[in-house]
Amino acid sequence: MSRRMMTPPPAMNGPRYNEYITVPKVRVIDENGDNLGVMYTREAFAAAQEVGLDLVEVSPNADPPVCKFLDVGKFKYETQKKAAAARKTQKVQEIKEIKMRPNIDDHDYEVKMRSVKKFIEEGDKVKMTLRFRGRELAHGQLGLRVLERVRDDTLEYAKVESMPRMEGRQMLMIIAPKG
Repeated sequence: MSRRMMTPPPAMNGPRYNEYITVPKVRVIDENGDNLGVMYTREAFAAAQEVGLDLVEVSPNADPPVCKFLDVGKFKYETQKKAAAARKTQKVQEIKEIKMRPNIDDHDYEVKMRSVKKFIEEGDKVKMTLRFRGRELAHGQLGLRVLERVRDDTLEYAKVESMPRMEGRQMLMIIAPKG
């Protein structure tokens, strides 16, 4: 007597379909979107083959899982296209850094604030860094005043995500777009 080896199903990189659906019963939706009710998986598979389509598991976490009569290749292609479109439209939020000194001049401050406003409007966070040198370190309140001025000037379009804090010779504050 020869023993037939059972081969495991191929690695799935998408929804389960046809004979790879392992649950005994499934809720079936036909090619027109009509609900055919709960059926045994083998009956649903046979009905899908009669129509010339595959039985595709579209909602595996439901009880019982929901399956549809679809063309598997077309379904995988469409889901791939949807995922690519979603990746294309999403905005990755970056952290831009603006460096200042505690004794910054008014004009220099305004130039930096224009950059801050542009970054915030683009949807990025801004890390404000104040560098202290030498004796400036003894006058941390000057740096705090500059960062409070930044906070007050950006109040209408940004919120403070991280309050000013000292890290070594630098004072840091992070502001992010509102809403």
